[in-house]
Amino acid sequence: VGCCARWGITCWRPAVPKVDKRPAEARKLLAEAALWRLTGLLFQRPVSGWLDEVRGLSREVGDRALAEAAELAGSADEGTYLALLGPGGSVSPREVGHRPTVDPGRLLADLRGFYRAFAFTPRSEDPDDHIVNEAGFYGYLRLKEAYAVLEGDDEARSVTRRAAEEFRRAHLEEFALALAAKIEASDAAPYLTASAADLRRRLGGLDYGVV
Repeated sequence: VGCCARWGITCWRPAVPKVDKRPAEARKLLAEAALWRLTGLLFQRPVSGWLDEVRGLSREVGDRALAEAAELAGSADEGTYLALLGPGGSVSPREVGHRPTVDPGRLLADLRGFYRAFAFTPRSEDPDDHIVNEAGFYGYLRLKEAYAVLEGDDEARSVTRRAAEEFRRAHLEEFALALAAKIEASDAAPYLTASAADLRRRLGGLDYGVV
């Protein structure tokens, strides 16, 4: 029996300092946000300034495969992109092009509902259901969740996380997996096939590859 129990007194023990885990969690979420922003950007039409943005953002992500895809983007050209993912291309980069049994109007209305609820304004010229905007929105939700974590706002964090999970199930996952498989099968530009392979890996295995 210890001395404290023997004498009926309360032993003094040094207080264990609480470790604030919020910064580490927020960093992980911010890394995911950058990763998804870069993912969307790689499927965007290569215009003036595009490559600089791709390379700048690639330095902020820890996904080696995606960073390699960004490096390959140096050989991108608009003609090759349009032949594959343009309006008349061989593969549709839009969700409506991969969901033939879903009413396009309802799908787009649901997407816009998500965007409005979180004050998301797509930055690209592409339609709301384009992979650029859907990947960008998913990354945007991770960014908002990181902010909520740092603010200690548990309610906002929970709402944002649930929305991200619902959006992934309802829109992003099935569509993006189908799109990635078609891009890989097309043997298109190396940076696009590398981007598609990385996207399929992350969506299929829930592994963000952040190091």
